[in-house]
Amino acid sequence: MTKRGKKGALSPEDRVLWGKVAKTLTPLHPDRVKTLEEELTKAADAAPEKSVKTPNTSTAIQAPSSVKRPTAPLPLHQLEHRYRRKIVRGVTAIDARIDLHGLTQYQAHDRLLGFLYQAQARSHKVVLVITGKGGGPERAYMDERGVLRRMVPQWLAMPDLRSVVIGYEEAHPSHGGAGALYVRIRKKR
Repeated sequence: MTKRGKKGALSPEDRVLWGKVAKTLTPLHPDRVKTLEEELTKAADAAPEKSVKTPNTSTAIQAPSSVKRPTAPLPLHQLEHRYRRKIVRGVTAIDARIDLHGLTQYQAHDRLLGFLYQAQARSHKVVLVITGKGGGPERAYMDERGVLRRMVPQWLAMPDLRSVVIGYEEAHPSHGGAGALYVRIRKKR
């Protein structure tokens, strides 16, 4: 979710992710590469080229202007660096908090949705959602730890919450670190 510098340049997060993916790959044998290239050129030569006839703009069929086209969901953004620093230092207050410890996914999802809509109605700017880091191995069920820690970001990224959530980011260690999220709330229209 970070911006890229130059066109085509990878962000540091993308570089780390690509490094992990690249380590799992095994290169093709050179003989296999040659046969694949030959098959590809044969398939390209065998495919007949179709002539595409483009209609004149005056005779082209256009959608009526009264039809509403579905709008793309609003993009998510991270907190601005200065704004995050103000929150961490306590200059800007966190407007509200919700602690989802000990809840099931269904309970947590319902409470989170209600909390976010209520925060928007109250014109809050930033709220803290505490998911917890997940219990130790003794509390894990079928090797699954930190279910809410994993699911809450997915819920926040869903298109139906884009009208409420501007973005989210992992909280500073003083506010819970990996077990909490700062959530930026969109103004009610």
